[in-house]
Amino acid sequence: MEPLVTGDRVDCTYGGTQLNGTYITERDGKAVIKLDSGYNIGVGMETCRFLERPVPVSRPEILTVQDPALPSLSIISTGGTIASRIDYRTGAVTSQFDADDILRAIPGLSGIARYRTTQLYTILSENMTPRIWQELATAVYKEIKSGAEGVIVTHGTDTMSFSSAAVSFMVDTPVPVIFVGSQRSADRPSSDNTMNALCSATAAVSPFGEVAVIMHASTSDDRCAIHRATRVRKMHTSRRDAFQSIGISPLGFVEYPSLNVDLSPEAVRRGSDEPAIRPALDESCRLLYFYPGMPPSALPQPGEVHGLVIAGTGLGHVSTDWIPTLKTLTDQGTVVMMTSQCLNGRVCDRVYDTGRDLLKIGVIEGANTLPEVALVKMMWVLGNENNPDKQRILLSTSLKGECMKRSHHGL
Repeated sequence: MEPLVTGDRVDCTYGGTQLNGTYITERDGKAVIKLDSGYNIGVGMETCRFLERPVPVSRPEILTVQDPALPSLSIISTGGTIASRIDYRTGAVTSQFDADDILRAIPGLSGIARYRTTQLYTILSENMTPRIWQELATAVYKEIKSGAEGVIVTHGTDTMSFSSAAVSFMVDTPVPVIFVGSQRSADRPSSDNTMNALCSATAAVSPFGEVAVIMHASTSDDRCAIHRATRVRKMHTSRRDAFQSIGISPLGFVEYPSLNVDLSPEAVRRGSDEPAIRPALDESCRLLYFYPGMPPSALPQPGEVHGLVIAGTGLGHVSTDWIPTLKTLTDQGTVVMMTSQCLNGRVCDRVYDTGRDLLKIGVIEGANTLPEVALVKMMWVLGNENNPDKQRILLSTSLKGECMKRSHHGL
């Protein structure tokens, strides 16, 4: 028998019972079958018997007319989807990247703007790399230079804060660059993809003018929050309001379904920057989370990396037996920056002896920069500046709102 393919009708045996269903895929040596009842099960491949291969039904081509009078937006897809379609025959959720497909799936978008699309990658966000960040930044910059009045980047949620921070450092933008994803796939009644997409498109044609992440502000379908790209973190594995601004309030909100945009005074406005790109990154940087009892041998060897970000305890501490090894690293040219595992507050290595010792050996205070953002920032700084003194100045300076001179009260 020829190998089974997705969509084949089969019968199979499960728990001694013979069942009919549709073959979806093979996973971990098991056949995944969508039963006629709608449930998916995994059974041994050897229990499956081919019945028939249905003739594919072609989808009629429906052209979507885009209004030339509306603002022009660009959608760049990396694998997170602004729209997806469930195939109830196979149980698979299929991402759509063509502008017509997106507008068919979310008709409300056509009343906000006209769109052109680029499919840059189709990957899970845990497979993102610094090289892909560079490609993404270049694609965003090209769209801006080509006249896009806003750019939407669809992205998986798990590492979206890394990618948005990277693009923020690499690209100066006069227009909104909005990262958006979906916590729940389009086949679920609680999917957040439609609302997130509509709010993102609305923000992309608004007076807003920086790189941001836009996702649900609450578990209800009432509004989306606009988060600065360098001050946002995913705080829950599955909630629709998983993304939160850390250390600052959101830069604004897009109400739903009215789609009214309310920007805070801290939000950068459209046209504040001239378009520019500096995509160089030094990938020889590492992020290390300290824990009690962590041995100094966990630190990289001298010369192994160019830069090291440490997420220390409290005000920015590590154990005292790390000091000699860290001194060796800094003496031999490794740039070391201290951040805190506490999400709110700031590093201050002038309070306790350990902190003062860290400053004496040349460790840079990361203020209230989030550890993952500090890593991306260090890659960018070391990739674009060779002078050690200037590197220290840049790492200690807020470049894209990643750290503030004063922490907001209560944050």
